[in-house]
Amino acid sequence: MKDSGDGGGRLILAGAPIGQAGDASPRLREALEKADVVAAEDTRRLRRLASELGAEIGGRIVSYYDANETGRAAELLEVLLAGYTVLVITDAGMPGVSDPGYRLTSLAVEAGVRVTSLPGPSAVTTALAVSGLPSDRFCFEGFPPRKPGERARRLAALAAEERTMVFFEAPHRLATALSAMAEAFGDDRPAVVCRELTKTYEEVRRGGLRELADWAAEGVKGEITVVVAGHVEQETEPVIEDLVAEVERRTEAGVPRKQAIVDVAKAAGIPKRDLYDAVHRA
Repeated sequence: MKDSGDGGGRLILAGAPIGQAGDASPRLREALEKADVVAAEDTRRLRRLASELGAEIGGRIVSYYDANETGRAAELLEVLLAGYTVLVITDAGMPGVSDPGYRLTSLAVEAGVRVTSLPGPSAVTTALAVSGLPSDRFCFEGFPPRKPGERARRLAALAAEERTMVFFEAPHRLATALSAMAEAFGDDRPAVVCRELTKTYEEVRRGGLRELADWAAEGVKGEITVVVAGHVEQETEPVIEDLVAEVERRTEAGVPRKQAIVDVAKAAGIPKRDLYDAVHRA
């Protein structure tokens, strides 16, 4: 069915359930039935989801996955420019977030095609919410590089990241990835491994990175999302000798000694009596 808006087509990025078909919205069912073309990461999973939703896909179904994304994106753009509606859906979550969808979206935006979304469940925000780690500021880092050298460099660059970090990882690489994170961020950096979110065997495992790496070494299955706490700057105790030297510097500059002690102690967050005694001992 041609889009009746501005004469151009419409690209719909549809969020798919990450585990339970019941999490899908009624709008997703309607869009699957009305789209002219449904581009799916896995056409078998699409048909199974449609069956579970009681939806009859009326348009043409095409495969749209990593290996054919570049060529298929160009084909789908032609469909959009002809005024038709294309719906992109991946196995789970939102297209374009570590899944096919980015290339076609970029082409559509550049061509002036209308792009909209059917929001749905997201492993990123679901894992963040259940992790118990700070969620006011976070960043999504996707899959860590597979090669050890590249992975080490990427993680080293994130060692000072203050925001909570969310990663995806394959189960057979989880232990290796967690060990690399422990090397880069520290063994005790708080982290959470979320496995099979919203599914029957959902598991949320919390602990330090090294502890989680040891646990994962025993073998883990399922879809994995890892949430890692951001870097927290450690407060250091002020060196009393430095504070005494600061009092002397201010005194030499003309500040009364008693006032200098009060000001320096307040700025350092220590009792003024402690600094007073240290100054007189010096």
